[in-house]
This record gives sequence, structure tokens and C-alpha cells, in this order.
Amino acid sequence: MRGPHNIIRLIRTGATLERTGAMSVVLDAFDAPKPLRILAHTLGWPFKWLGHKGDPDMPALTRALTALGPAYIKLGQMLSTRPDVVGEDLALQLRVLQDKLPPFSKADAMAEVERELGLPVDQIFSEFSEPIAAASIAQVHRARLADSGKEVAVKVLRPGIERAFNKDVDAFYFAARIVDLFAPSARRLKPMDVIEHFDGIVQAELDLRLESASASEFAANTSQDEGFQLPTIQWNYSARRVMTLDWADGEALGDNEALDAAGHDRRALGERVLGLFLRHALRDGFFHADMHQGNLKVAANGDIIAYDFGIMGHIDEYTRRVYAEILYGFIKRDYKRVAEVHFEAGYVPADRDVDEFARALRAVGEPIFGMNASGISMGRLLHYLFEVTERFGMETRTELILLQRTMVVVEGVARSLDPQVNIWEVAHPVVADYIKKSIGPRAVIKDLMSTAQVMARFGPRLPALVESALIAQSTTPDDRKRLGATWLTPALAGAIVGAGLFAVITQVF
Repeated sequence: MRGPHNIIRLIRTGATLERTGAMSVVLDAFDAPKPLRILAHTLGWPFKWLGHKGDPDMPALTRALTALGPAYIKLGQMLSTRPDVVGEDLALQLRVLQDKLPPFSKADAMAEVERELGLPVDQIFSEFSEPIAAASIAQVHRARLADSGKEVAVKVLRPGIERAFNKDVDAFYFAARIVDLFAPSARRLKPMDVIEHFDGIVQAELDLRLESASASEFAANTSQDEGFQLPTIQWNYSARRVMTLDWADGEALGDNEALDAAGHDRRALGERVLGLFLRHALRDGFFHADMHQGNLKVAANGDIIAYDFGIMGHIDEYTRRVYAEILYGFIKRDYKRVAEVHFEAGYVPADRDVDEFARALRAVGEPIFGMNASGISMGRLLHYLFEVTERFGMETRTELILLQRTMVVVEGVARSLDPQVNIWEVAHPVVADYIKKSIGPRAVIKDLMSTAQVMARFGPRLPALVESALIAQSTTPDDRKRLGATWLTPALAGAIVGAGLFAVITQVF
């Protein structure tokens, strides 16, 4: 479907961008060359009258994306996490982009529930409300289970949303190819990779079973976190297009007056939000990547309740260790160690000067440490850090960009609760504890055990590997010496040592 027929869709898009004044904003953000600017205006200006008008009270780009519909709103939300692609100013503008689509009818929602769950709605729910929240992909209803009387939230995908998204995504792919063709300088932004990343996110959100699975994994990881709750997934009443979970009762985390009236300590809440996010990111490598006030409540007992698990972040264990060492180095103001970590991880090319890089990092960290508590920002630190690393040749890492974006959001939530919250004081014990557990002696033993397990697991394959190597040697006599010296002996030795080590460690522990 990704062919020239998408020109019609792009013309309608261009017309809307022109009519809302967003075309120049987009072209400037991508630093588009003259040929691409001419093409864009050619596609848009003559058909300006065909474009959607949008809400004139909104900024130009958010006005255009909202008018164009769900896929464009989602694209804007994703690009808000990629300041490396659209620039910091435009990313900041897109962060305030909200889903402003009207809800679909209660009758349509009930029909979707019946189709997905295979039962009449009144057999499942004794109560089923009108929509209480509507977004670009789904909307939420408040309901009550017929069998238990438990209050639940029922999330239902919009009818036909899959087809609508797939059509628009096809046009996005076509546009990315045009950018590649007419703007070679923009290839560094990897427009095809951006759209592929967006496509993957959207496809995951179009299957609510995956969101349910994310919620379940998140709950398992955080079950022992004091002062934190997650609503339980009702798997019997969840499917691909319907997700049912326990209703979360509590005060909205963004309503300070209600929190004060309920007697909650806003300073403690702000510190807890920050600490929980850092703990989830470092300890688990799996964190809620959309922790704004609209997705957080405070229970009567003071626990923070998180919901809406459509966007989750994942960081592998090695990256977590690198990230923790970087943060800890900044906390300790050990810029040389921070620089060394970047080189050891391969983030910065080995041909760059580590001392020069350390001085550049000092220029990032020292001004921040000179600020008072209200001015200290880890999100700003990460932003400056990425600017420096980019100058030293570091390639963009998507998972860290998402982490940075979420850190900025979480800081904003904490500051709204207590403007004087000290980010470093909250972060220090969390980061230090992770460093102790992941890099200390116990961590070394754990890593050795993991390595030994892997080696032992491949033990049954060793005879076949050895036989294959010997056969290869007999058919390629020129490579016999090289193979015998460089592959066979280390492989056998490593396997034997690994298996032996695993046996010893198992006996000891």
C-alpha cells in the first residue's frame, strides 16, 4: 500500500499544514533544503482550501495535527520525545499536545465489548457508564462487574481505528521516502527509522492484550514498592480490543487543593514520585514512560496509583549500569569517571580525547550544582549531556531519549507538588543503592553465575560444534592452523571452565 496513491493523502496533509500555518514550522524544524520546501509548498498551497481548519486557539502545529486525526496526534506525541529529530523548541510545543477527539457512542463501545468478550454486556457488567475519557486510540468507561460488584475501568478501542491508522502510516512511509529523495541532508535524522519506530509503537497500542501484559509485568516488578499501587488487570474480561482493570479511587495528583484538603504531604509525594521512577528505571529496566498528573492518583492511605500503560520504557541491564555510573559520577562531581564510562561503553568514539571530554562534562555539571534546589534539574542535565556527547560523535540512543523525556515529565510532577524538591537528594540513595548492588562484589558473583549458566546450557551442543569444526578443517586445509589456534581451543576451554565454575558456585550458594 505504500505507493504513489498516498500522494492524495499527503496533499490533504499539506493543505492542512498550509491552512493552519504549520508548514513553515515543520520545514524549519527539520532544516529542510530548498528543493524539499518547494515540493512541500507545491503540494500544499494550491489545495489550501481542502485543508482542515483546526482550532485557531492552538499553536500552529498542534492545531494541524489535532485536526488531521488520531495517527497524526500520536505521531506528534512520539516526536515530542525526540528533540534530536525535531529540535528542542518544537519538542516542547508537542509535549502539550493532548488528545482532543470526541468520544464515540456508548452503544458502539458496548457492541465492541460484546464482540470481543463473546457475551452480552449486561451479563458481564451490571453498570456501564458513558465515556469518561476519550483519547486518539481508545476511550474509558466506568463499569461494575455483575458477578462480584467490583468497580472497574473498561478501555475500548475506537471502531475501525486499526484501518485508519494503517492508512495514515502508509502515507508517513511514503513521505519519509520523499524526504530521503529530495533532502539528502535530512537522512542523518533517519526519517524511515523514525516512522518504523512509530509504526511499532502504534501497532502495540492497537492490541490491548499487550498493554495488559505490560501492566501485569509492571505490577510484578513493583509489588514490594512501599507507597505505590497499580490497578489489577481483569484478564477474564480483557481481549485485543477491550481491557478491563480495577477502578482506581483517589485524588488526582495534579489537584493540590484536593490533596491538601485530604491531608496528604505534597513534599513527600513529590519525592516519592521521583524515587519510584528512578527505582523502576534502574532496578527493573522497565518504567512507566507517561507519568504525568493525568495518569497518577493518590489513594486515601497516601499511596500513589499509576495507570494507563500504553507507553512503557525498557532499558537493558548493561545500559542501566552505564546510566547509573554516569548519574553517580555527576552526583559525586567525578567528571573524569563519567567520561571514562562513556568511552568504556562505546558511546563516544575511542579516537576522541577523554580529558577533553571530561572538561566538557564539567562545563555541564558545575553550573547545575551551583543552583538552589528549585533550579536543579536532572532532565536539564541529561539534555546538556546529550548535546555534549553529540559534539563528541555519540550516536542517538532512543531508549535514553525516552528516559530523558520521562525524567522531565516526572520532575515537572514533583515540582508541581513541591517547587523546592531537591532532585539530587532524592536521586542519591536510589542511584547509590543500585551501584552497590549491580557493580559491587555481589554483582560480580552474580555475573559469573549468569555466564556459567550460559556456558553450561550450551554444553550438550559442544560435540556437534567440535565435529563441525573438525569437518570444516578437513575441507579447508589453509585455515586449519588459524581455526585450531583461534576458535577451537578457547571454545573448549571456555565451556569446560564455565561448566566447572557453575558447578562450584551452585555448591557454594
